[in-house]
Amino acid sequence: MILQTIEQYYTWALIAILLLNFAQRKIPGTTKKRFATIYLASILLLFEVGVVTILARELNHNWAWLVLALCVVLLYVFRNKALPFRLHCASCNKRLDFNHIIGHDDNLCQSCYNTAHPEEAVKEEAKKPKPIDEPAVIDTDKDASSVAQIDWDLWEPKEVCVITYLFRDDQVLLIDKKTGLGRGLVNAPGGHIEETETALEAAKREFKEETHLEVDNLRLVGKLNFQFRDGLSERGYVYFADSYTGEMQETDEARPFWCPVSEIPYDKMWEDDLHWLPPALEGKKFEGFFIFDGQTMVNKNVVFEEDDEQE
Repeated sequence: MILQTIEQYYTWALIAILLLNFAQRKIPGTTKKRFATIYLASILLLFEVGVVTILARELNHNWAWLVLALCVVLLYVFRNKALPFRLHCASCNKRLDFNHIIGHDDNLCQSCYNTAHPEEAVKEEAKKPKPIDEPAVIDTDKDASSVAQIDWDLWEPKEVCVITYLFRDDQVLLIDKKTGLGRGLVNAPGGHIEETETALEAAKREFKEETHLEVDNLRLVGKLNFQFRDGLSERGYVYFADSYTGEMQETDEARPFWCPVSEIPYDKMWEDDLHWLPPALEGKKFEGFFIFDGQTMVNKNVVFEEDDEQE
């Protein structure tokens, strides 16, 4: 009787899996989970073939247990391919919504995904429709004298970079910049994001290239947007880290050194650092907008996430 019931409702189960597969097609980054539904449907089909064979040949129904065991073994062997689904975020353990359960192979909630891939989050934000009657504040962003004159929703950086502050006890690792933009100033290790890597990967790579240290446990704490009078526009993602391995060494790009947090030499750093780094050290997340003429700051606006305070 049980086998007849299974055989009767099998088609509906298969239809449900196929409908789930069609729903996954609308969700980006879901290739692994789409193939998982095909694996599940195949294993279910194998079980149904066994059930139908037992019923058609009027075999002892206990053979169904052997068929079931075979399907369970296959499910275990192919568990990585057939069962990639999770109910909670792999990073923060937050309950996932339906789309993130059946789709998004990384099993991250949207917030954790944006943290791991801030450059992708910016691209998605840029895709959102803008009011067609929204006028441009000025013709050329490099001519702006105030951040209010720039439409930051439409503004596109020519370069995207990362900067990482490593902390040890009450000290922070800084560098004397020897080459490139900001040469002669004190900064934290960082550099440009390459086309094939994420911001997090770039932060680790650039830190190692400039200090020979490998950092871990990075946390995204803020975003910086710079418009320079010479036409350069740059976005930077700021990370904090508290774990590292290796021996610190001077490189062709930078001379690293440990500095007490209470003695950070803001007078030798980019002018904007003084306006966002101290609050960031207190745990506030931020986004900063700046206009620079060379190494001179012309105008600024810093927004803090916790209390939505503006400077």
